[in-house]
Amino acid sequence: MPLKIFSYPSKRAETYLNKLLNRVETFPTKKEKYVKSIGDKVKKFGDKALLEYTHIFDKVSLNPSDLKVKETEIEKAYQEVSEELVSAIRLAVGKVKRFHGQHLPTSWFIKQEKEVLLGQLVTPVEAAGIYIPGGTSGETPLISTVVMTAVPAKLAGVKRIVMVSPPRKDGSLHPGLLVAAKEAGVDEIYKVGGPWSIFGLAYGTETLPKVDVICGPGNIYVTIAKKLVSSQVGIDILAGPSEVLIIADETANSEFVVWDLLAQAEHDPMSLAVLVTTSSSLIKEVKKLLPLALKKGLRSEIAEKALKQRGAVFKVRTLEEAFYLANIIAPEHLELMITNPMDHLFKIKNAGAVFLGAFTPEAVGDYIAGPNHVLPTMGLARFSSSLSPEKFLKKINFIQYSKEALVNEASKVILLAETENLPSHAEAIRVRIKTLKKGNL
Repeated sequence: MPLKIFSYPSKRAETYLNKLLNRVETFPTKKEKYVKSIGDKVKKFGDKALLEYTHIFDKVSLNPSDLKVKETEIEKAYQEVSEELVSAIRLAVGKVKRFHGQHLPTSWFIKQEKEVLLGQLVTPVEAAGIYIPGGTSGETPLISTVVMTAVPAKLAGVKRIVMVSPPRKDGSLHPGLLVAAKEAGVDEIYKVGGPWSIFGLAYGTETLPKVDVICGPGNIYVTIAKKLVSSQVGIDILAGPSEVLIIADETANSEFVVWDLLAQAEHDPMSLAVLVTTSSSLIKEVKKLLPLALKKGLRSEIAEKALKQRGAVFKVRTLEEAFYLANIIAPEHLELMITNPMDHLFKIKNAGAVFLGAFTPEAVGDYIAGPNHVLPTMGLARFSSSLSPEKFLKKINFIQYSKEALVNEASKVILLAETENLPSHAEAIRVRIKTLKKGNL
């Protein structure tokens, strides 16, 4: 079996656990330099660089006028996909809207004594870019990612949502992506991907508009590009490989456990798939079923590599130990296949998203449950949250003091300013107080 099995606590388990805890992705200097050179070229040459890199890496020759998807292409896409797929996309869009619509922040103010008005303006960014990977030659359309990135931006009130995605060999985008973009509220779609598209969105080119926030997953080169532009535009997260940790007791269904582990392992050879259980009999069943399931999987080669590199089973004595491990690993997805999972919900301190019970596989969260599937990985759930409309919103504080309020607090402001050795700050208060005393205001 590709999964390593550990008894916890033990020295061997601690050694492997430390490996998992240090899984933060570092970017090789050579790759960073290379990606930076792409960015420099995009900044200097604009569309010409976008087209050149698309030709070199995607093997597609486009003209500048081909970059932007035309309305006729979107109309055609609706004819090329099934009604069932359109219906599924609409269901997903509706559920994500409903979930994120529950916690939209709004502008507010409070009035204090002496006529002091304080508050916060909540306003959307002008333009947002969403990056949608092309998958295998553009034939693995990440429709769910379109929904999960575009819908929160739309709910936030972003007026210009721009989607980029690498073209297929014939220069088109998968019709499912185009339909999803239309249904989710994307305003403009461009046939360009890779790190060069990230730089194009950050800097703007003759065709590609400059945006304020860039969201969406990608390979290591795309992630490096997002890191390099993060001082100039907002980004969601620097995402690593997908992760799942399953806490299971003796009531867990072994088939459910196996397929949920594989559902994450099939994403990437570096995906993390961990089972933490109190049940020795469950471990025996998983050992028996996992090799059989791998034989059935279409992406079994990827999944097996992931399980060998970042897969593990921890046999613990109690659920308290299980939750301790989950909290220090801080997984992207945490599944609770235990009796009465809701009773244990508040034991969770660090996780991107939690899936409660045997009939809540992580897969429903990927597509139609409603909560966002753009989640922190690499242990960043210790301090990060999922993508939400707030990523596309700015909060601007405002203050208004009356004459009386300023007079009342002037001496304290002057004292603090002088203590910090900032005399002009203090004088800015004094001149107003002097003017008021003279009766000139």
